[in-house]
Amino acid sequence: MDIQEVKHIHDVDSAINYLYSQIAPSDALRNALEYSKKAHQNQFRKSGEPYIVHPILVASIVASITNDEAMAISALLHDVVEDTEINSEEIKTVFGEDVAHLVEGLTKIDLIRDAELIPSNSNDRLVVSALSFRKMLLASIKDVRVLVVKLCDRLHNMLTLDALSEQKQQRIAEETLVVYAPIAHRLGISFLKNLLEDISFSYLFKEEEKQISGYFELNYHAIEMRLAEFKESIYKILVQNGFCEDDFEILSRVKHKYSIYLKMQRKGVGIEEVLDLLAVRILTQDAVKCYNILGLIHLHFQPLSSRFKDYIAVPKDNGYKTIHTTVFHKSAIFEVQIRTYDMHKTAELGVAAHWKYKSGGNNSIKLDWLNNLSYQNESVEEFYDLIKNDLYSEDIVVFSPKGQPFTLPRGAVVLDFAYAVHTHVGNHAKSALVNKTKTSLINELHNGDIVRIELDDHIVTKCSWIDAVKTSKAKTNMKYICNARIKEIDSKASINIVATAMNLGASRVEEWFDKIGCDKKATIAVDIEHLREILYRYIAEISQNNRFKNFLSRHRFKLKQYLVANMEFFSTTSVNDVVFDYCCHPKIGDEIMAFLEKNKAHVHHKMCRNAIKKVEAREPMVFVRWERVNVYNYNMIVSLQSGIGTLAEFLNFLAKLKIDITQIELGKNKNETTKYCEIGFETKEADINLLRGKIDQKIKVIHLIRTDDAYKN
Repeated sequence: MDIQEVKHIHDVDSAINYLYSQIAPSDALRNALEYSKKAHQNQFRKSGEPYIVHPILVASIVASITNDEAMAISALLHDVVEDTEINSEEIKTVFGEDVAHLVEGLTKIDLIRDAELIPSNSNDRLVVSALSFRKMLLASIKDVRVLVVKLCDRLHNMLTLDALSEQKQQRIAEETLVVYAPIAHRLGISFLKNLLEDISFSYLFKEEEKQISGYFELNYHAIEMRLAEFKESIYKILVQNGFCEDDFEILSRVKHKYSIYLKMQRKGVGIEEVLDLLAVRILTQDAVKCYNILGLIHLHFQPLSSRFKDYIAVPKDNGYKTIHTTVFHKSAIFEVQIRTYDMHKTAELGVAAHWKYKSGGNNSIKLDWLNNLSYQNESVEEFYDLIKNDLYSEDIVVFSPKGQPFTLPRGAVVLDFAYAVHTHVGNHAKSALVNKTKTSLINELHNGDIVRIELDDHIVTKCSWIDAVKTSKAKTNMKYICNARIKEIDSKASINIVATAMNLGASRVEEWFDKIGCDKKATIAVDIEHLREILYRYIAEISQNNRFKNFLSRHRFKLKQYLVANMEFFSTTSVNDVVFDYCCHPKIGDEIMAFLEKNKAHVHHKMCRNAIKKVEAREPMVFVRWERVNVYNYNMIVSLQSGIGTLAEFLNFLAKLKIDITQIELGKNKNETTKYCEIGFETKEADINLLRGKIDQKIKVIHLIRTDDAYKN
């Protein structure tokens, strides 16, 4: 199917000719076409073209995906029941139960949309109602064929969006991005997903789309030359190692624009730094040859081991099978996908590629895994987490001991699996067995792992693990439990902090809090202005009592700030040293509290059991928070010339830039003269371009990204 050809068809005869180029014109199809033409007679679209052109082209798109004639006929009739006097019973009588069942499903979607989606002239945020619409749609539509026809309908609407007002263009594009593109993704129909995303992107982010398009126009010849050279290298390697020309096909591609934009946003990089911008796809006859080709690719090109995925051995739950790897070639980085021709058809067309169906509505196709799209307790904020984690990252599939598959985002840990099974399992998980080996609940899972969760009678959520989990379901439930715990701890700590500052007994301060109705006492331990306000209020109140006048003059109240070891303390007595007890030793950014002993602050994590005992024992405490200095995390790949002391010299250079290295991995290129060095590091420099410029003065930087962004967290 040529999508540009579809876009430029505006008359009935051209639309019919195109339809018949996609599907053989049977009597049933001709009958449906005439029926639809008669029903939509004298109806026109906003563009002025006859309305019938739309259902004909929707049927053409459907026919290009599948040979299911009932779906093509339902596409021709999809607006008949809603827009004309014809009812579903008449459709059933004329065209049969299966077509009527599909048309009813399509009409139902429009009814749900009208009920759930806010009007296009409203100023309210669309995303809230769009999420509700998506939930209702997936809960109500059980036959996957209905969703496929609706996606084709939406694609043609997007192709003709220019005829509408700018406001309606924006609303329909956002609805498409929130509702329809994610469904196309889960159905595995990648060409539909990519088209829906890119067209929506062009309306919602015009400047960004223009920037990306401009880059490709400017660099078109360089990109084509790189891809052609890499394809030629692969071709020679395969032929020299026994592959016949007919055994394989090499395709090249550049990532579609919206996925490039998402990568740029997630990682804070420019388009030049998108790692897998360039890609080749190798198609072959069978799965064994896929692995033979993989071996030859890895033997001749330096792979990035962290970016290898085998979806042939463990397919995605939508049927997707492909080997993914990323390799270096002449200081450029290429993604390589290896699959069979049959896998390629599935990857492009998803569920539409191979389904077998029977006529009749009672035998409609159902896919249980569609329930994965119906997220529970999904707020607007969580939607963006889901977009980043669940929809646009590579999936892994892990199994319960009974073989039930669970799809999780890349980087998910054991605890994510526990919450995917059930919220109760996640909250009560105490340990786990992965592939029959005991392991931590925050160990990362990999494709094909078999996971068993052992439960405790009580909730055992560890709040320090919130950053380790990847799914929004796990994060949301853990945050709910941990926020309640921290609020309770902060309430008790607030009493101790005020008591220490005023040199009073904690019980006396607690009585005063009860007397004045201090309902936000938990914030005293985390908000310095609230602490000051409470102390001033207490001073003002007791100063009215003559007995305390002398006390107040002798013990002048004043909170002072003390900066020690990357922490800020606020105390009425001096703090000149910090001690980390053996029990928890919190890292920068953790929730902390501090106990005062002879001008020394003993700092603990708020979830530390020993610290909680100290709070309950009402030991003296001071207000503490991390000093507000930002540290940024980066990942970098550099091209390092082989030689004695080269690496040491480079690391010394990084140290002079005040870069703190957290991890390092050294790989060797095939020509033995260049090593690729992958380094994770921390620095206070927020400007990635400035940082790259400094490092580039010393060594060739191939890849540099920020990893402390929302996508990674």
